[in-house]
Amino acid sequence: MLHVQHLRKSYGVTTVLEDVTFVLNDGERVGLIGPNGTGKSTLLRCLVGDEEPDSGRVVLTPAGARIGYLPQAFAEHDARTFAEFIEEAATDSQLRPEAVLAGLGLGDIDPEAPVQHLSGGQKTRLGLASLLLGEPDLLLLDEPTNHLDVDALEWLEGFLTGHRGGAVLIVSHDRVFLDATVDRILYLDAETRTLRGYTGGYLEFAEARAHESELQAETWRRQQEYVQRVRGDIGRLKSEARSIENSTTARQPGLRKYARRKAAVARSRERKLERYLASDERVERPRQRWPINLRFGEPPPGSQVMLRCEDVAFGYPGQQTLFEHLNLEVRYGQRLALVGPNGSGKTTLLRLMSGQLQPRSGRVQLGPSTRLGVMSQEQETLDPSLSVLQTVLRERPMSEQDARSFLPYFLFYGDSVFRSVGDCSLGERSRLQLARLVLQGCNLLLLDEPINHLDVESREHFEAALDAFGGSIVVVAHDRAFLRSFSRRMLELRDGAAILTM
Repeated sequence: MLHVQHLRKSYGVTTVLEDVTFVLNDGERVGLIGPNGTGKSTLLRCLVGDEEPDSGRVVLTPAGARIGYLPQAFAEHDARTFAEFIEEAATDSQLRPEAVLAGLGLGDIDPEAPVQHLSGGQKTRLGLASLLLGEPDLLLLDEPTNHLDVDALEWLEGFLTGHRGGAVLIVSHDRVFLDATVDRILYLDAETRTLRGYTGGYLEFAEARAHESELQAETWRRQQEYVQRVRGDIGRLKSEARSIENSTTARQPGLRKYARRKAAVARSRERKLERYLASDERVERPRQRWPINLRFGEPPPGSQVMLRCEDVAFGYPGQQTLFEHLNLEVRYGQRLALVGPNGSGKTTLLRLMSGQLQPRSGRVQLGPSTRLGVMSQEQETLDPSLSVLQTVLRERPMSEQDARSFLPYFLFYGDSVFRSVGDCSLGERSRLQLARLVLQGCNLLLLDEPINHLDVESREHFEAALDAFGGSIVVVAHDRAFLRSFSRRMLELRDGAAILTM
């Protein structure tokens, strides 16, 4: 269905895609993954014609096949109403709009609501609904899971696995979602800027990559042993030749000839070693795979009870009460995950905990020695007018040089530290928020969808960093792999009730 041949794309001197070639067959469901910044979204834009590659071909067969494309930023300035948008997207087939909208958590939206006034998450889900209703021959989805709760995720998984006909290419960092929906992985390598294919879902891909890394490490170790052995032989031959030439008996013709022979063997082995070191036979030293170096460090001491909610109720003016009679304690070192459908009040509860909102009744109280760190889903804690460098300098007294030495741990190199926050990508802003938390020295972290814009390897590293953190954490997340590794203690908000499970 889709043939991509030798695609290349550069921006100035920076090559983003290099000789990208793959085939997507009719009926296939394929995941496209790789570290942030490697060009996954650029590749999708080239496939749909929003960007022109520098060279290579994109061939879609049959010629009249329709592509449905969901970008990360969707319908920012769409003047249509919700009802108009859905009506234009739906086909005359048996796929009912009501079922799709309900499955994606959009069933309660006012039909007359302007699309441009919807939240970012609602726009993403609306874009996804419009694609599914349009029944294209090829679906290209760029991070479709970022704003879906677990219920909507499971509905989308069921839809895609039952999808008959056409093909699907999904950019996603959700490991459980990939395992449930795709049967092949395309990995965009950050070093070579090329694609490699792997059969199976994310689990099979991770196992294959780990095996490749082990083989590379073992091959490199044997290679180094060989190089050192040959260099030792060369050094020994040269030393023996010099020793003979400098000896008192070196004038004897036989010894001089023997010395020259040893020197010649040494030069021959040296040239052979040089050719080997320059050849494709030699493997590179295995590199550290974590894209970011994230360590929260030792948290300051805190109270036995870091946070207490006593009989808390909240609802926005003119709207239904989100929850009431909520009682909760978070002790030092405890982890708590807030889960539930979109709109159930998870982000609202975090804002109550941080003091951004006040409860309608009841009380939210922080312990006297609690030092709070907040990471928001909408990233409103960042000042878009500041540069990346200015942002971190505000968090802790340090020199500009120290700050510039710190920022590469979060993938801000060179002149990128002078870029304004407003010009940063969503992934860059997420990394900047993490950098701020590290500098703040907190003992209670309130994290709202902290891994939404992190790639798979960064998510795994983030999980390890949280695991090593000794303070308290309250997190809103829908990534099921993350939730399984994070905590068994969960507070589920649903239908106005708050249920604590252990």
